[in-house]
Amino acid sequence: MNNTFKMNPERVRRTQDTFSIGDLAREFDITTRSIRFYEDQGLLKPERRGQTRIYHQKDRVRLKLILRGKRLGFTLAETKTLFDMYDRDGSSTNQLQIMLELIENKKAALHQQLDDIQVVLHELTAVEAGCRAELEEKSKPVTDGLAPEQTPEAS
Repeated sequence: MNNTFKMNPERVRRTQDTFSIGDLAREFDITTRSIRFYEDQGLLKPERRGQTRIYHQKDRVRLKLILRGKRLGFTLAETKTLFDMYDRDGSSTNQLQIMLELIENKKAALHQQLDDIQVVLHELTAVEAGCRAELEEKSKPVTDGLAPEQTPEAS
């Protein structure tokens, strides 16, 4: 029996103190350019040692939140606002209230988009039916304006 212990990679990341930009890029499957962009936007603030960026757990958590926010439709400006609020006021009460407002607004916008999509789908279905009917009409054999009983085949 093999007594080798395998460490969960996620567990290793949680216990690791610092990360390189490459570490974070690999973990989150994004480019280093994206990470530098988030830094330029003031969302990440890594420590610098010469030209080297040293990211800490706080940066890793923020990067995870940035990417989650993007998936949920939040802008980087909205995410930055939440980060700035949290940095100013360590309690999360204000942050949670703003987050709830943002969620409410995102949900309202998504419901409106869903309604708009339903209308467009209905219109497309109607146009499709019209096109199919017209195509079917055009594909019928031409009888030169004679009624079917007057065609030569009917004799």
